[in-house]
Amino acid sequence: MAFGLTQTVSGLPPEDQFLETPEAITASERLAESFPAGTSDPVLVVTRTDEVAVVEELAERVGDVEGVTSATAVEPVEGIGQVQVVLEADPGSDASAATVADVRSALEVETGTYVTGGAASTADESAGNVRDRWVVMPLILVLVLGALMGLLRSVLAPIILVTSVVATFAAALGVSWWLFTGIFGFSAIDASMPLLAFLFLVALGVDYNIFLITRTLEEAKVHGTREGVLRALGATGGVITSAGILLAAVFAVLGVLPLVVLAQIGVVICIGVLMDTLVVRTVLVPAIVRVLGPTFWWPRKVEPAGRTGETRRADRSGDQEPVAVSG
Repeated sequence: MAFGLTQTVSGLPPEDQFLETPEAITASERLAESFPAGTSDPVLVVTRTDEVAVVEELAERVGDVEGVTSATAVEPVEGIGQVQVVLEADPGSDASAATVADVRSALEVETGTYVTGGAASTADESAGNVRDRWVVMPLILVLVLGALMGLLRSVLAPIILVTSVVATFAAALGVSWWLFTGIFGFSAIDASMPLLAFLFLVALGVDYNIFLITRTLEEAKVHGTREGVLRALGATGGVITSAGILLAAVFAVLGVLPLVVLAQIGVVICIGVLMDTLVVRTVLVPAIVRVLGPTFWWPRKVEPAGRTGETRRADRSGDQEPVAVSG
């Protein structure tokens, strides 16, 4: 189910940000048909000087960058010099982002000189989203893992639970990609959507797993781990499943909003919550606990009081305890 992640394209162009095309996008597309790309939303080079010669020298340097159609010096105003730059590529495209990077490289020796405008803002936003994913996602997992280790006083169990949550997120995003392209007709996913969906799914998935595993821990102290997880599933299953289905329905409502990013967040979270509620928490996690038995709590030892060595070995092997039958 996570295979769709290999096909995803990140970064929605401005004209694809809405389910219904607003008038502003329609007017922008009409301008693009009659004028060169980037004319309606040029890139601006701003410098902290009002010397005309300096501004013209910057315009000449920027004009030599590949991918730049024209670079025109604007008359300085109140100590600020500007160069209006028109790019060959459409704003928001990968080509325009590459050209903005080249323009910045050509000006990197200048102090107090900055590049702004629609294409530059889009490139900065994309780079910021990538940075956030590499920083925030691992940080969230580390914090959740530490909290679970403190709660369960275990190492293996928290790792398994966090891994199941990450797998749920990957599967939900992979399935959603096929829905976005095959049914909804989206060209890409919004750059900020994966991080927001990850935050919700990790929080909700770990929350449901805590309900199940803490109850399993209580039952394991009386009935053993393998029997305890079944009792815990029976005790918490109805509440967790009802809460998960209700929450998935609430997020599914976001799919009817006009903003594509909200619709995408709603679809991913809806699929992820249903998957976590009906598959991971109901089947996958209990099955892992049943297979591992008391090892699931490693290095902590959780066994019913009064068990003998023979019964402990039977529990670890998965065999039922012998029952004495009198004839």
